[in-house]
Amino acid sequence: MPERDAVQAHLNFALAVHRASGSPNGNACFSPYSVAGALGLVTRAARGETASQPAALLAGAPERVSEQADLLRAAAVLDAPARGQDEPTLAVSNTLWVWRRLEVKPGFTDVVAEWPSGAVATAPFVEDPEAARTTINADVARTTRDLIPELLLPGTIGGDTVAGLVSALYLKVAWTNPFRDTDTVEDDFHTPTGVVRVPMMRQAERLGYARHAGWQLVDLPAVGGVSASVLLPDRPLVEAEPELDAATVDALLNARREAMVRLTMPRLSLDVRCPLKDTLNSLGVRTMFTPTADFGELSDDPRLLVSDVLHQSVLRLDENGLEGAAATAAMMRLVSAPAGEPVTVEVNRPFLLLVRHRASGAVYFLARVTEPWSR
Repeated sequence: MPERDAVQAHLNFALAVHRASGSPNGNACFSPYSVAGALGLVTRAARGETASQPAALLAGAPERVSEQADLLRAAAVLDAPARGQDEPTLAVSNTLWVWRRLEVKPGFTDVVAEWPSGAVATAPFVEDPEAARTTINADVARTTRDLIPELLLPGTIGGDTVAGLVSALYLKVAWTNPFRDTDTVEDDFHTPTGVVRVPMMRQAERLGYARHAGWQLVDLPAVGGVSASVLLPDRPLVEAEPELDAATVDALLNARREAMVRLTMPRLSLDVRCPLKDTLNSLGVRTMFTPTADFGELSDDPRLLVSDVLHQSVLRLDENGLEGAAATAAMMRLVSAPAGEPVTVEVNRPFLLLVRHRASGAVYFLARVTEPWSR
């Protein structure tokens, strides 16, 4: 299993990107797992400052990036279900797509293979950008079971695009303790703009529960060693979230104790596109987007730089379990080229949600829910 320091670095990375992307008052959802896959490959392709900046964000230091690869590999394998439980589904892909005339150093193929389901494939970027876009989108759609059919929108690939590092994820697991459909009724959810009526699921079960530093945590176990952890602040989320750090999340997760919980929470349906170039720039990852970028570990061509980092996440929770998909693309171009009193938790106001691989600590999804649906 990954070391505790690697898990802490992963949580730091997840929260930093979450805070830097999107509005603090709206829905947000991204996959730290998918973004870490793409950014980790970008880091390993780079040298000097081009590598050290994303490495610092991802792992704390360049020499620790391999620990993140270990963490992602550990989370790419789910536990076998118990007798009578539905089979969990997890699909992961990390692919370096290259133009056939871009000479990739032979050793970098081995680097790609260090990441879960790592592979190298060709696409006709320069000769037929639209065909390259279609090819990559089709591969992402296969991995994500068509939840993300068009990660790369028209115009994403230009005539000077020569490579893309693409990480995709699909996860579908059933709850260990499903909610009963008959217990779901419409009730109030307090959004930042007012009260709305939404389908609210209910159950009373022995669940992991913790209260610490002004937050409550409820752990919903799922088949395969996956869990969804609801993080509900005592005060409005917009006030509490900026102060939430990895140490607090780690303390909440470690403080979990089994308790009888009467839980009320909404069904979720989120579909969020999240361009990450500006986010990464704000977090100190800048050189890889400039003409001074050095991707000498990938290729001897000195003109390579990252033109954009694109991300999309889909996350759905209902009475039976959760289903999620995510994909990240770093596109590259050539320059000029226990028991006690029951605890009642009503998740009827904005909250955060972590979907994690329990054993490794990898975060498949991190979402802010201010409205339990995407418009």
